Amino acid sequence: MTRATTPSTTLDAMSGLMSRFAPADGTWATAIPRLSFIRYSTPHQPMPAHYPPCFCLITQGSKAIAFGDDRLVYDAARFVVAAVDLPVTGVVLDASPEKPYLCVMLEIEMRELVSLLVDTEMPLLSDAAPRRGLFVGETNPTFAEAVWRLMRLLEAPQDIRALAPLAEREVLYRLLQSDAGPRLRALIAGNGPAHRIARSIAWLRAHYDAPLRVQRLADAANMSVSSFHAHFKRVTAMSPRQYQKLLRLQEARRLLLAEAADAATTGHRVGYQSPSQFSRDYRRAFGTPPAADVRGVRRARIASGK
Repeated sequence: MTRATTPSTTLDAMSGLMSRFAPADGTWATAIPRLSFIRYSTPHQPMPAHYPPCFCLITQGSKAIAFGDDRLVYDAARFVVAAVDLPVTGVVLDASPEKPYLCVMLEIEMRELVSLLVDTEMPLLSDAAPRRGLFVGETNPTFAEAVWRLMRLLEAPQDIRALAPLAEREVLYRLLQSDAGPRLRALIAGNGPAHRIARSIAWLRAHYDAPLRVQRLADAANMSVSSFHAHFKRVTAMSPRQYQKLLRLQEARRLLLAEAADAATTGHRVGYQSPSQFSRDYRRAFGTPPAADVRGVRRARIASGK
């Protein structure tokens, strides 16, 4: 059987709309809640990022994402789904000023997704052996056209409040029907190991600055410590301690860029007790010490006009 591919006319139309609403490099929020566009006109160096539960669909170019020991590459033929919060490192591989990298990102409202599963009576899968919480799916015409209908509401802003929730629900329905649907359902529904790890990840995200007590997390997930470690790494490609460290460092970087605090104060705010340890970990994660990294990012932002 021949695999259905997304018509280039649909992708071209999506690219044209994104080019208007994302006129320069960077991430652009839109008037539609949880929907944003990402644009880059040249390949870039590895950039740390946090993926909330979301999907990202590329219409032009390609990108690689590294998390833990894993690396995914995707383009217009495949979209990526983050079913849990994950700190990642992204690299745009294919982009040019004439044909920039363009990507639409929709954060997934998990309560709406669970409601949709219940309303449509889709089976609530339980994955006895959890797999990664970040994975790819095939960009089929039905899914792409549903995303396009949601995006097009930006051209009729008076309709967004009434119609965006309906269009978003269709997108989520088509996402669940895609080949990524079974893995997504296993991570959000039921009470299997994958769902319990997802709950632990949500707790870590909310309490990244607190001391890590793996035994408490394992108890809450009704697992032994060794089983919890194994399941956690299957979903995130990281240990709980590695995951918490990346959360702390990414939040520290955000604070340093947004505020005029010094590195020692920022490190303490995100849970570090030792300023020297914070500086060492920061340099390993981002390539330069905190102060130098912040200066470099700010120079880049000024040069790009953002």
